[in-house]
Amino acid sequence: MLAATYPDARAELDFTTPLELLVATVLSAQTTDVRVNATTPVLFARYPDAAALAGADPAQMEEILRPLGFYRAKTRAVIGLGQALVERFDGEVPARLQDLVTLPGVGRKTANVVLGNAFGIPGITVDTHFGRLARRLGFTEEEDPVKVEHAVGAIFPKKDWTMLSHHLVWHGRRVCHARRPACGACPVARWCPSNGTGETDPVAAAKLVRTGGRA
Repeated sequence: MLAATYPDARAELDFTTPLELLVATVLSAQTTDVRVNATTPVLFARYPDAAALAGADPAQMEEILRPLGFYRAKTRAVIGLGQALVERFDGEVPARLQDLVTLPGVGRKTANVVLGNAFGIPGITVDTHFGRLARRLGFTEEEDPVKVEHAVGAIFPKKDWTMLSHHLVWHGRRVCHARRPACGACPVARWCPSNGTGETDPVAAAKLVRTGGRA
């Protein structure tokens, strides 16, 4: 049902290469996808590959990343990421989870985003939205992201993992909010064990629905 509701679900970070998605995902911490998407075109035009990122002048990169907040830390992270890719992977983004998670600032969530969306390798991306919905829908009671990933992965076919991640994240951003979910406007409410947690009146719930993602 969520697949039918969100047929265009996808990663909401703009990218054209695995490196661009990797960097954008790292930059998306504690900011919005909209701000990242507004910033990365300038970043990638100035630094088009891992070698360029590795050799960047920190002060110049900080000015580009300033709108994202925590720009000094993010500059260090991106330069360090470029250096690690050059030193250990010939400047290319590796297509294995066990390699990706060795890169600075890259955990399983970021690695699965890159694998699923840049390489077509199924992965479950457990962000705050996915974890919340996995618990509300009764898929798991686990709180730890890695345990959530494994629990949900045991329920759904591997081929569906990437799109399942998109569908749950999109639903979490638009309808199944953390504080006041729009239960009365939810397409899966009849099957949801948490139905009634939020607003159940259809008219009132419809007003809570957001039309976009991380604005």
